[in-house]
Amino acid sequence: MEQNTPVPDPAAPPPDDNAPLPEPRLSRRAAWIAMGSVTMALGLLWAASDLSEPPADPLAVIAEDEAADAQAVGKPAPLNYTVKDMNGADVRLSSFKGKIILLNFWATWCPPCKIEIPDLIALQEQYKDDIVVLGFSVDDEADDLKPFAAEYKINYPLLVGLGHENIQDAYGPMWGIPVTIIIDRNGTIARKQSGIRTREQIEREIKALL
Repeated sequence: MEQNTPVPDPAAPPPDDNAPLPEPRLSRRAAWIAMGSVTMALGLLWAASDLSEPPADPLAVIAEDEAADAQAVGKPAPLNYTVKDMNGADVRLSSFKGKIILLNFWATWCPPCKIEIPDLIALQEQYKDDIVVLGFSVDDEADDLKPFAAEYKINYPLLVGLGHENIQDAYGPMWGIPVTIIIDRNGTIARKQSGIRTREQIEREIKALL
């Protein structure tokens, strides 16, 4: 059986071997997963150093974390703890009741935590009569916090949380850091946020409590 051989169109341009290949398109679900992974890398769910395996479904983990954060709102903040600050002084969390408390769980090795610090410094300075920022380092030694505080010019107390996993549990669950707890003047949790918050977001929440 005879087959017809296609005849090239003389008007058609010759193929360009250097032309870029068309970029593959992600499905919507794949795009969501990719964005979720990037978000996690930026610190919304910065994985703790002792996690052995990454979560199988980042979107499910984010949803679970947001649900846990929402459940904390409206509950009395557990302020009946005393911890050392980086200079060795005792700090009673309950002593700050009457002010708006920004309790920030963080660590010196955590890149997203470092991104937040300039905003926390600025907020502490701007609202120093109404709020107190408390930097609760989850696993740093005091000797590591002192040079870090000097380098970043931190103007709020840094608490040594090493060995105080019970406090993390009291404000948990926490799947990673940073985590910021905003506590109103009456000692009630007004907001729990796992991951980075912008200065504008935190300031809006502060103003609502003034």
